[in-house]
Amino acid sequence: MNREKYRHKFDYFVLLFFSIAIAGWFWEVILYFFTEHAFINRGIYRGPYLPIYGAGGLLLCILFRSSGKKPLRVFVLSAVLCSLLEYLTSYFLEHKWGVRWWDYTGHFLNINGRICLMGAVAFGIGGTALVCLLLPFYEKMYQKISPKWRTGLCLILLLLFVIDAAYCAMHPNTGYGITSHRIATFHRITPCRIFCV
Repeated sequence: MNREKYRHKFDYFVLLFFSIAIAGWFWEVILYFFTEHAFINRGIYRGPYLPIYGAGGLLLCILFRSSGKKPLRVFVLSAVLCSLLEYLTSYFLEHKWGVRWWDYTGHFLNINGRICLMGAVAFGIGGTALVCLLLPFYEKMYQKISPKWRTGLCLILLLLFVIDAAYCAMHPNTGYGITSHRIATFHRITPCRIFCV
């Protein structure tokens, strides 16, 4: 593989990750604004992105890209894969910090408050929209940006992300609307709604 192709794969996936992570942050903020009438910076990081959306979306695009013409299959697989990712992420975050960034206790068909049927359905719909509709659009937009701009943008985003991650490893984003009060061990925290990190 030559250097140009390697760079193409690097910036393609980095920009895709951040595009989905930022879109996920906007989704969370808008959802919370309309349900709780408050602006809340969702997730563990301070920046306007939710890495769990970026990681999940990237996995869906890599694994199911060839199934873009089979939306029902993409829906089911997205619901299962994203629910598994959400469960494992919830477990890891709670184990590391003793805090839950979301809690589905009380939702229909929830498993340990970490995932629920409503979340799985939402992930299925979102994954189908991403793989079947938005990925082709992303690829067209990606091609319109020059390689130098793509590489520069990737480096800036990654630098900011690493700084944010290092800071939040010691001072995670917590508080009203961000984390759940049920498990908290070192903050006064109130209940959150769905889909964050």
